[in-house]
Amino acid sequence: MSSIIIKGAHVVNEGKIQVQDIFIKNGRIEKIDTSINVNADKVIDGEGQYVLPGLIDDQVHFREPGLTYKANIFTESRTAVAGGTTSFMEMPNTVPNTLTQKLLQDKFDIAQDTSLANYSFFMGAANDNIEEVLKTNPRDVCGIKVFMGSSTGNMLVDDDKALENIFRNAPTLVATHCEDEATIRRNLAYYKDKYGDAVTIDMHPLIRSEEACYLSSSKAVDLAKKNNTRLHILHISTGKETQLFDNTTPLSEKRITAEACVHHLWFSDEDYRTKGNFIKWNPAVKTAQDRAQILEALLDGHIDVIATDHAPHTLEEKQQPYLQAPSGGPLVQHALLALLDMVHAGKMTLEQLVQKTAHNTAICFQIEQRGFIREGYWADLVVVNMHKPYQVTKQNILSKCGWSPFEGHTFASTIEHTIVSGNLAYSEGKIIEVGSGHRLLFNR
Repeated sequence: MSSIIIKGAHVVNEGKIQVQDIFIKNGRIEKIDTSINVNADKVIDGEGQYVLPGLIDDQVHFREPGLTYKANIFTESRTAVAGGTTSFMEMPNTVPNTLTQKLLQDKFDIAQDTSLANYSFFMGAANDNIEEVLKTNPRDVCGIKVFMGSSTGNMLVDDDKALENIFRNAPTLVATHCEDEATIRRNLAYYKDKYGDAVTIDMHPLIRSEEACYLSSSKAVDLAKKNNTRLHILHISTGKETQLFDNTTPLSEKRITAEACVHHLWFSDEDYRTKGNFIKWNPAVKTAQDRAQILEALLDGHIDVIATDHAPHTLEEKQQPYLQAPSGGPLVQHALLALLDMVHAGKMTLEQLVQKTAHNTAICFQIEQRGFIREGYWADLVVVNMHKPYQVTKQNILSKCGWSPFEGHTFASTIEHTIVSGNLAYSEGKIIEVGSGHRLLFNR
């Protein structure tokens, strides 16, 4: 493992921006100071550039096993490091669904051999696998995933006794997808009755409505309060839901936390006209007012972290009519660039960006020695040029699916280097496939 020194960069960490050198050796940050004079195998000139902790994305779908024609852990971890994401937590709705400890271990084995980023995987919950859920090791598994809304295979948990059992007994954090299935089915039946097969994408946020989201999220919160569950609600998409969460308790003491996703901070229902199914997600992108309220809640502490819900599908799948097109899209390559554009627009500060994409995720999940730029911590870093534009083109999209909802957009910033567990994994537009990411560990 080579040594690296970053010289004279603006280091964004723990609420401050300071010009510093960072020396990395044996995978870890050995020294941070205003001037470090050592020999290193690699010198990165950081003058005028910014160093951030690598993003920790607590919600991705890398499609392996079973759906590897869309993506796999190797291709999407490459895409992640090119986007400044150094660690990811991947979801269990692969094929087969990750509903046993054996299937969970299979994914860890694949990642150990192929992932360029640090990794963890959620254990999946179903109506009938509580025995397997209870075997989950809190030390080296990020959490339990519960779909309280549509999913693939056997992963919709719609039995109240099963939910109660999971919330009461889960050995670690429970992360939920919250949309009320009965409400969605009722709404879909209404629009299909009215329009037949001509239901269009602009009806998506009416079918997967505010009511569906709030009913499910409030139910999850009530269950968590009743059972003292460590609950983390994923991809909040409505302003109404933000009031379910507390912004007075210190994050490290919260029992209930929430996540916002980049697409719900960037797009609104006005964008369906031009983007169509390419911004079809579950939960749906909703109104500009919802978008503004989610951002406000993020900044005032009602929402704790930012993630992507990176979920690629092929171009052919997304070009089908609305009712046939699957929900989800690729985001890890451009998430940081989109957030940096929000910094340029004055919607958040760099310090807030770092807090919500790295520090808070590490605190939320109790990740060991990551998420901060500290001596002794693993070196997971991203170097960005804030004033070098980057245009998204078909040719520079790295996700296996080959498309992006940001295609054609020019971001104000460029990612210059990404360092994963002390290895330079991306530099000046090129992936460097040396070394691999590490399995995340948790202080639980």
